[in-house]
Amino acid sequence: MKQEKEIESLFEILAKAQERGYIGEPISQLEHALQTAKLATDSNATDELILAALFHDIGHLCAPEGAPSMDTFGVDNHHGVGAEYLRNLGFSEVIASLIIGHVDAKRYLVGKNPNYEAALSPASQETLKRQGGAMSKTEMQAFEGHPLFQDMLLLRSCDDRAKKVDWKVPTLESYRTVADRHLARVEIKKTL
Repeated sequence: MKQEKEIESLFEILAKAQERGYIGEPISQLEHALQTAKLATDSNATDELILAALFHDIGHLCAPEGAPSMDTFGVDNHHGVGAEYLRNLGFSEVIASLIIGHVDAKRYLVGKNPNYEAALSPASQETLKRQGGAMSKTEMQAFEGHPLFQDMLLLRSCDDRAKKVDWKVPTLESYRTVADRHLARVEIKKTL
């Protein structure tokens, strides 16, 4: 079944991220993804938000070799790369939008509250510069009007807090059922 192969390849990419450091942080890319998903789950998030939390940085891992980078800070436009990758696998536009929005939310929060930037990790502060810096007032107003605005802020909050060393969280496999269920729903919607 095509869907099973797609999920398998996606989960393999993320599983291999146990061996990759999370840009400037003392944990792996996989640990960061699992912690972000756990925080979203603990917030009673929807399946789509939980999956967006799990896969929000997949663009760093699935980008083609030679993709533009931010030096030692990962793939440039990782949020756009990851969103497109998941769209191509059949994930919903909501998940793609949330993944794109996790960077926009950081820019929004810095524009809204300059103290937020000081609370970011050094790596996140550096990537912020490369992602456009603080939003302007006009950009902030437009972002506030996005239908997923609150979910994007929640994803950002989970992302910011998911950097704990030795935190025991559910395994990657525990999210496979959520992904299967989501892709099945997307397929049903396409046939209606």
